[in-house]
Amino acid sequence: MAKAQETILEIDLGALEHNFNHLKSKLQENTKFLAVVKAFAYGSDADKIALHLQNLNVDYFAVAFTSEGVALRDAGITKPILVLHPQPITFKTVIERCLEPNIYNSKVLNEFLDLAKELNQENYPVHIKFNTGLNRLGFWENDVDYIVSKLVSNNTLYAKSIFSHLAASEDLNEDAFTRSQISSFKSIAKNFTKQIGYKPLMHICNTSGVLNYPEAHFDMVRCGIGLYGFGNSEKENKNLIPIASLKSIISQIHKIEKGETVGYNRAYKSAGFKKIATIPIGHADGLGRQYGNGKGFVYVNDTKAFIVGNVCMDMIMIDITNIECKEGDEVVIFDKNHTAEDLASASETISYELITSISRRIKRKFSN
Repeated sequence: MAKAQETILEIDLGALEHNFNHLKSKLQENTKFLAVVKAFAYGSDADKIALHLQNLNVDYFAVAFTSEGVALRDAGITKPILVLHPQPITFKTVIERCLEPNIYNSKVLNEFLDLAKELNQENYPVHIKFNTGLNRLGFWENDVDYIVSKLVSNNTLYAKSIFSHLAASEDLNEDAFTRSQISSFKSIAKNFTKQIGYKPLMHICNTSGVLNYPEAHFDMVRCGIGLYGFGNSEKENKNLIPIASLKSIISQIHKIEKGETVGYNRAYKSAGFKKIATIPIGHADGLGRQYGNGKGFVYVNDTKAFIVGNVCMDMIMIDITNIECKEGDEVVIFDKNHTAEDLASASETISYELITSISRRIKRKFSN
């Protein structure tokens, strides 16, 4: 792409396709692929990402909230959409827009069942979540009898899938715990299937589960971060391509002397002569205050430049004392070579947090 002339998020749909094909190559031919496109497709653009994946024949999508599913329907997504954390107030919209809710406790089950009956639904697809150790959402193993009794008492709802979520599939030090989750889920699925009289889809693997636990792929896998170019390990990152590049420009260069300060609260005090560049991106754009004061960095002419002082709402200042550059030059916050994972780790966070924080006010530009 051409050099940036403003703050911009470049999104490479070719890289997305590469990542999809790589992850899919790990699966058996009949294993379905669910693409997780919640949080604006991990900070990129949910509509464009989902449409491209739909063209690649992905089997399912997942979002966190009902409003995200509605947006996908409005964008032209016709594939099934699983809503991972639906709230009862949105259940009517779920049904109206042909979304498929995660049923994770008795309150949600009863309220959705009552509404579906009221709206004369028949075999409406729902997904039953079981908690096997993440302790976030989900029924317990001893809830199977209760759930099945509710589902078989009428033909209003149909269990399209049963699923769980691995807590530490990326951490091989937690291998025993992960395997215990998989074993527990298999036991639950066997009991559930036997009692209900048909076989729902089974799924438990996220991206790291796909890569590290092929025996647990079952009928479907759910991939999020891997589609966007991160494999949660140095080894797997080599097989994936980050789809997003966040770039900006140098707006102004200041020369300051020893003792002068930069930014709010005078957080940076110069120990000598320095050249400081101002970049039009700040914490309102997703580059949080934790990246200030020498923790975070960007790249100018492929050279690392540290952020000085506090991150402002719309700007950061960087030290370019030893870098040959000028006003208007491109600045890379992260890209395929200087990844979001590298920048995030500098502030003891993860790529997920950084990329999902990128503001929608930043222009998106797409390439194939």
